[in-house]
Amino acid sequence: MSDNSEQAAFWASEAGRNWVRHQRGLDMIMAPVLDVVLEHAALQSGETVLDIGCGTGAATLRAAQAVGAQGAVHGYDISPVLLELAAKRTADLPQVTLTQADAQTHIFAAGAADALISRFGVMFFADTTAAFANLARALRPSGRMVMAAWGPAHLNPWFMDPARVARDRLGTPPKVDRPLPGPFAFEDADRVTRLLGAAGLDVTVTPVDLHLGPLDTVDALAEQSCHIGPAVGIMREFNATDADRTAIRDGIAQAFSAYDTDTGVRVPARINLITARL
Repeated sequence: MSDNSEQAAFWASEAGRNWVRHQRGLDMIMAPVLDVVLEHAALQSGETVLDIGCGTGAATLRAAQAVGAQGAVHGYDISPVLLELAAKRTADLPQVTLTQADAQTHIFAAGAADALISRFGVMFFADTTAAFANLARALRPSGRMVMAAWGPAHLNPWFMDPARVARDRLGTPPKVDRPLPGPFAFEDADRVTRLLGAAGLDVTVTPVDLHLGPLDTVDALAEQSCHIGPAVGIMREFNATDADRTAIRDGIAQAFSAYDTDTGVRVPARINLITARL
């Protein structure tokens, strides 16, 4: 079994700190995704919920509201940096607990959870089948999993537009195998079904088209994209200068202007909604 030490190091680094700095904008961008997850999870008062890859706590907060004071929400993340902010945001909710852990190997209370949810938190496991076999042991026999992952990369301009702009300015970095742990590890529905099925789960993967956001302005979204996402890695790979960064930010703003509306910037996206039961 492979471990997730690289992911732990990544999210404890500047990447995690950037996510914290841009938490408000990221939560706004991803709110429609979380809405889909929670709609299908249909959490009930008094239930026990696991939030895997809880990050800065957006889904944990919403789940805590759904289950109420008689329920329980246990958030897990590998990043102490993200959990520090999540702890502040949930400090007045006694039904919430947060744990820094690798969900692939963490020893969960067996058969104790009614539901497991995740907003983009399950695509990073070094051994996906082992991770989901471990997570499955945490569910009651009637329990359910509802998770969102990114669909095919070419249908997600929030990632691909900044990457294209950065490549046009600086060049193409070494190719990355997308099925490796990362944002697009679950873009192939058949692969997801196979890997989770091997963990003993009955899996359905449903493509969902939606619009991310809204975010207030294209400039805000472009600035966010210079700190979060693929453009960051390309700028690092090619030692981007300040002039490069400015040109890339301006190019991203121009690309995202295609999605500007009277009610804010709304970027089209395809996610894979993954539901699973024992």
